[in-house]
This record gives sequence, C-alpha cells and structure tokens, in this order.
Amino acid sequence: MQHMTAKQAYEFLRVNPEAILVDVRSEIEHMFVGHPVGSILIPWVDGPEWDINPNFIAHVKKAASLNRPVVMICRSGQRSGDAGLALEKAGFQEVYNVQDGFEGELDEQHHRNSRNGWRFEGLPWVQT
Repeated sequence: MQHMTAKQAYEFLRVNPEAILVDVRSEIEHMFVGHPVGSILIPWVDGPEWDINPNFIAHVKKAASLNRPVVMICRSGQRSGDAGLALEKAGFQEVYNVQDGFEGELDEQHHRNSRNGWRFEGLPWVQT
C-alpha cells in the first residue's frame, strides 16, 4: 500500500479517472462531517456494534473490481490504512491510503482541520 497526502490523492484521482475514492468512515461521519466529492461510502467499522464490516471486501470488489486503483480515506488515515491492508490481503494490487485523512491530525489543542487533511487543503467536499 502506498501512502499519500490529501493533495497527492486529489491529483492522483484527477489523472487516473479509473481510480475510485472509498470513504471508510461511519455513515454518521460521512453525513454530518462531510465527505470528498465523488467518494463512495463503504464503512470499515460502523455502528451500532462498531465491529469491522464483514461485507467490506465484497462491497469494494463490487465498486472497483480487483484491477482498479483504490484510494482509501477516513478521518485521519488510521482506519483507511487498516482497511487498505485488508484489501491487499484480498488480492487488490493498487491500494492507496490518504495518510492525513479527511480531517487531518490533531493539533496541540486536540482539534482537527487545522494542520492537514482533505478539508484543510480546500479540496472539493460536500456535507449532506
């Protein structure tokens, strides 16, 4: 798996239109915090039990097939990294992780969106 910043991921998606952007956050995060334009929501972990989604691999296979590049994003890069490793174990060849995620790393006051991440960089996103 390759790791890239949000800016690098945006550029990668721009020049590789066959690639898909998978948002692995929960449905609640996706709806209320916002999400990258064009992303597909396939939660890695979701409520109410907050267990790993047993259908995650199958849903990504349906969305991407095994031969399309898959870019994974979560809040800060951790869940998407874990999900990316699972995809590689399942046979996906081109898996990329947005290492700073949608909201970025925590600052000194434990706030996000102040250092890096998709929203911080001003990349296209929506809130539904």
